[in-house]
Amino acid sequence: MKQRHRIYYSEKQKALMWERWRKGESLEHIAQLFDRHHSSVQRIIGEAGGIPPAKRHRSRLALTLAEREEISSALVAGDSIQSIASRLARAPSTICREIKRNSGQDGYRASHADQLAWDRAQRPKVCKLVEHRMLARIVADKLQLEWSPEQIAGWLRRAYPDNEDYHVSHETIYRSLFIQARGVLKKELLEHLRRTRVMRRSRHYTQKTGDHGRIRDTVSISERPATIEDRAVPGHWEGDLLCGSGSSQIATLVERQTRYVMLVKIASKDSEVVADALIKHACKLPQELYKSLTWDRGTEMASHKRFTVATDIAVYFCDPQHPWQRGSNENTNGLLRQYFPKGTDLSVYSQTRLNAVARRLNERPRKTLNYETPAERFNQTIASTG
Repeated sequence: MKQRHRIYYSEKQKALMWERWRKGESLEHIAQLFDRHHSSVQRIIGEAGGIPPAKRHRSRLALTLAEREEISSALVAGDSIQSIASRLARAPSTICREIKRNSGQDGYRASHADQLAWDRAQRPKVCKLVEHRMLARIVADKLQLEWSPEQIAGWLRRAYPDNEDYHVSHETIYRSLFIQARGVLKKELLEHLRRTRVMRRSRHYTQKTGDHGRIRDTVSISERPATIEDRAVPGHWEGDLLCGSGSSQIATLVERQTRYVMLVKIASKDSEVVADALIKHACKLPQELYKSLTWDRGTEMASHKRFTVATDIAVYFCDPQHPWQRGSNENTNGLLRQYFPKGTDLSVYSQTRLNAVARRLNERPRKTLNYETPAERFNQTIASTG
């Protein structure tokens, strides 16, 4: 069997790979730039866990190439260590170490010494989670609660404002998960991330598109009052259906100001059935906390006028192919896939189970809420309206 040769890429080619990866291009598309199979690109991207490596730079305290050339010329001229150090405004010990570690006085060459220094500097830094094992345990515990690395990092800064030993960036947590050579966080914790991938994807990798149908007598989102748009007052919700296998679905509702989540069991996508379920559920909240609902263009809301007459709740619809106009709900549906993966039969879940999942989401700290939880904010809203 003929042995396959390992494919090597130049630093310039690798930089191009990472540039395209950040833009959200697929491995297959990137590989086409080099007329290679996608596995050769995956090797480069995968070794870093999909996280672009930081750009290397020299320390401002390190000797420069010009200084090394001065050292080389001075040694040829027979100058002393002290005189070289004086001319360069460096400590004699710095010049002495530089010469000893780079072939000595007789073999010192500026360019060779400069390259050796650059190569020696390429070593991995000690991860903060290695140095602080208690911090690593806290991070692992929160990951098991399905908190995202960004939520964990934000919550730690809020919980320990004066103790920097307990502050860690979300990127450090991701690196510890995706680059397993560090051995800090167990690989099994990857299963608790929102998206169970083996390496990080660009935020631009996928975009949901598509028009879900046409509905008569809709009120456009452009007619929604400014107080709803800027989230100035509570009581305005975004909604959609999360679909599973066998035509099963659940309704997902998110309050725009507090990001509070409610899930509603739906028997079918029939518009009358959906309207009945939403009307029944709307009665559980005081009118001050449920004033409007913004929905996608799905035909399941064809009975929106009957819903408004029964509840006095205004319904607004996104523009066609603009699901991001109800971004809070879109984001929440992505989070819910962690509990209800695509292809799951959602009809088997009781309303009690749906309430438990919603409670789990509502008890997670959110960056947009300054790392308070939706439950905290929603309860404050209830207290102020009561």
